[in-house]
Amino acid sequence: MADFIFRANIAHYKELLATETDARKIEMLHKLLAEEEAKLAEWRKQHPSPKAAE
Repeated sequence: MADFIFRANIAHYKELLATETDARKIEMLHKLLAEEEAKLAEWRKQHPSPKAAE
């Protein structure tokens, strides 16, 4: 599954958000997380899984 990079990045950003205390870094991590989730959603629209067709 080629979307593993998106999912790995999302998981990484969530891990960083769980421990980060700097407000500017938290804001940036939220922005990056939202962008990565949007990229994943777009990728899934362009590459529907075979199971979804059943």
